[in-house]
Amino acid sequence: MKGKSGRGPGGKATSGKTPTSALGVSGGQRDLNVRLKTARSRTASSQRWLERQLNDPYVAAAKREGYRSRAAYKLLEIDDKYHVLKPGHRVVDLGAAPGGWSQIAATRTQSVGGRGQVIAIDILEMEPVAGVQAAQLDFMDDSAEPWLKQQLNGEAADIVLSDMAAPTVGHTSTDHLRIMMLAEAAAHFACDVLAPGGAFLCKVFQGGTERDLLDLLKRSFATVRHVKPPASRSDSAELYVLATGFKGGTA
Repeated sequence: MKGKSGRGPGGKATSGKTPTSALGVSGGQRDLNVRLKTARSRTASSQRWLERQLNDPYVAAAKREGYRSRAAYKLLEIDDKYHVLKPGHRVVDLGAAPGGWSQIAATRTQSVGGRGQVIAIDILEMEPVAGVQAAQLDFMDDSAEPWLKQQLNGEAADIVLSDMAAPTVGHTSTDHLRIMMLAEAAAHFACDVLAPGGAFLCKVFQGGTERDLLDLLKRSFATVRHVKPPASRSDSAELYVLATGFKGGTA
């Protein structure tokens, strides 16, 4: 996709296409490894998390570039490869807080300039993002879909994004089931609001219960693929399912 001019997360002029290689992210490593002295009040798991954050090039790049989370680079990398976000597109971002994906969508659809439209929905409150309409709302609530369609002025969405993950309870099978149920709910929602030819991008986790979701998507979309962007940590079971070419109708 050719880059289009827009505004970056900090209000700076930026191109519509920002490769992660230009952000100091290379091979998932920083030149300097930071280790913390263990504090008595810090658990071993929190110690490891802090060390990983300090040594994560995407965390550093997000702070430097003004993105709200390292997750912004996952969407950047996916879009650089598959070109699902285009100027003028109408985008729905489910589970949007803290807003990293909404920032990318706003830049690439040029919604800051009024060309595209980005609507962010989350049960958590989210700080305003330029070019984004945000609502503190549960997308599974009966009022969510009518509200969204009203915001779209009767038009259908071009793409539905979901980087959501259900709260975990520490039991692997239960956690995976809850995550996949949330992904399936997002897929059904997408099929209700997408325009023909539209796309759906959703976070899932490997674990053996994806079949129902994949069957649903294969019935409703022309192409369904799994993608794992470089910004997704290699030791994580996280990956994304990208469905393109929505056939129309509901699932």
